[in-house]
Amino acid sequence: MTGSTGAEDPPTRVEVPGGQGVQVGDHATQHNKYIQTNIETIVIQPSPMPVASPRLPGSGRPVWNIPARNPGFTGRDDLLAELRERLLAGDKAVVQALHGMGGVGKTQLATEYAHRFAASYDLAWWVNSEQAGLIGDQFAALGVALGCVQAGAGTQVVQAVVLAELRERSRWLLVFDNAENPADISGWLPGGGHVLITSRQRGWADVATSVEVDVLARPESVAILQARVPRLTRADADRLAAELGDLPLAITQAAGFMAETGMAAAQYLGLLLTRAGQLLAEAPPGSAYPHSLAAATRLIADRLAEDDPAAAELARVCAFLAPEPIPEDLFADAASVLPDELAARVGDPLAWPRTLAHLARQSLVRIDHRGLQMHRLTQAIFRDLLTPDEAADTHARTEAMLAASNPGDPDNPATWPRWAQLMPHLLHADLATADDPSVRQLACDGCWYLLAHGDTRTAFDLAGELRQQWRDRLGDDHEHTLETARYFGWALQAMGRYREARDLDRVTLDCKRRVLGEDHSSTLVMANHLVNDLRLLGELQAARDLAQDSLDRKRGVLGEDHADTLRMAQYLAATLRELGEVQAARDLNQDTLDRQRRVRGEDHPDTLRTATNLALDLRELGEVQAARGLDQDTLDRRRQIVGQDHPDALRSASQLAADLRELGEVQAARDLDQDTLDRRHWVLGGDHPDTLRSAHDLALDLRILGEIG
Repeated sequence: MTGSTGAEDPPTRVEVPGGQGVQVGDHATQHNKYIQTNIETIVIQPSPMPVASPRLPGSGRPVWNIPARNPGFTGRDDLLAELRERLLAGDKAVVQALHGMGGVGKTQLATEYAHRFAASYDLAWWVNSEQAGLIGDQFAALGVALGCVQAGAGTQVVQAVVLAELRERSRWLLVFDNAENPADISGWLPGGGHVLITSRQRGWADVATSVEVDVLARPESVAILQARVPRLTRADADRLAAELGDLPLAITQAAGFMAETGMAAAQYLGLLLTRAGQLLAEAPPGSAYPHSLAAATRLIADRLAEDDPAAAELARVCAFLAPEPIPEDLFADAASVLPDELAARVGDPLAWPRTLAHLARQSLVRIDHRGLQMHRLTQAIFRDLLTPDEAADTHARTEAMLAASNPGDPDNPATWPRWAQLMPHLLHADLATADDPSVRQLACDGCWYLLAHGDTRTAFDLAGELRQQWRDRLGDDHEHTLETARYFGWALQAMGRYREARDLDRVTLDCKRRVLGEDHSSTLVMANHLVNDLRLLGELQAARDLAQDSLDRKRGVLGEDHADTLRMAQYLAATLRELGEVQAARDLNQDTLDRQRRVRGEDHPDTLRTATNLALDLRELGEVQAARGLDQDTLDRRRQIVGQDHPDALRSASQLAADLRELGEVQAARDLDQDTLDRRHWVLGGDHPDTLRSAHDLALDLRILGEIG
């Protein structure tokens, strides 16, 4: 990590009256060992001192004991410049607290600041503050270096004399490193000058405004890795940085370990997945960080377990969820499956916020309006600290938490915000191995949500993995195996792989008929999918026969207005239209739309699907202006609900363009077809049937406009 500076390197020894020499630049003797921990805070206390001109060469030696500069420091230029600007602002009210996750390099930032702006200070003194009782001794050494106290002076004398001396000066910097508590250092703040305080605690609000120090930007992480491990390709460095979460200490450890051992990136990534705790315990040789990330995290974990067992339990649960925000109410929704002490805290409106705050103060999570977030490496270390039995128990509890928070109704956009919060954690969990039926049902519902939301590729991967593992564990005929087969077939259909979808859906339907019976609701839902496969493949008579039979059964079993009944009516109407029975299709779609608007609401995806089908009927029957109005309304609603790039919104856009072309508004049709083609190419791929259909429609527009022959 390199950072350029115009400052000269300060001398490492100062002469004081009486002929005594004080070594002040020896990092090994003057800088007590510190531990990098998770939430790291730098508090900047600016003073109203005037902007000092740079110290001229030969104008006097500074008093200096700042730790040695890290020659590999890189990045953070904007943050360092912001630090400098605020320190020079001269407004006592502008006191800044920089905080961030463990390993973000608070001490490194303070060290780099001191070296980079060394020419502006006549005095820069580093005070190791983790043990409050030793602060006085370090100020005594400063007093001796300044010549204002005698060696062996008492703490009270040192405090009074040294602070008075500093108040008479202006060009000085004090760094209180790794301070635990504002009370420990408040009596040592002289006023005037510049003060930096680094701390793993957040509780500096009385003296500072918080500014978060985040992980490195990805280019900075890549630059560090490639500089220290020259054989790394940019792609490998990027993958490593992603898995390490761009955490500076972890990046430094990985680079040092790989450089020393010659280990390839792929091998390191593999170990990171299986033995992260051990790997992150390897402190890089010669690093500016004296302790590994694992050692620092273990220290905090031990303290937390001793001071607050419920907060320690919460940390363990977070370690088994995804390194994404965890909604706070997830714990309240699932209090019954949490450990007893933690469950009691969750239900207490006073104790729960304190527990969260304790976890945040100990640097283990970041808490904001989205919830709790624990860095992926902190999670890995915490998991590694558990015995196999403890790990299994905590893993089971996190699965049960997710199942207890199942939003349900994944086809309803009203539930999608909650599903969006839960999906990272659902995908992170190994739900395929779950024995709890409610956990398996959550996995199935998650597949449905992904498909309804338009995330076909993720649904394809998840459903395929679940289906394969459940076939092996539970058998082909198990209800959850059959459900994942349904979603896997749905994903195949959405990807345009109609024959594969038809073959799988036919097998799944036959199995459901045999296991559940012809009239079971799950069997009839499965028939919907096969009808659509057959229609898309042009097997229209077979599609019509199955759709009519299933619709009759659904009306008898579920009733006229049930969602599954109305959905099958959609498929039958689409088949009738393609068979040339357009008026019959129009009548059925109109009846279905009226029922869905009443039962499901104007904006439900099923309602909008039927509106799209009815608009097709209207256009084919020559009612193009009515079709245009309905397609425009449907497109507007879909864009607002699911976004412009959802396959359903793109289908509405394609239909509206056809209406415009039919009405002679060819340029408007061309513009809309071009936009739809671009989006479909990006969302669905160049070979998807819908993408090819858009390309055909655009070519038709261009031909009419005379832009192609």
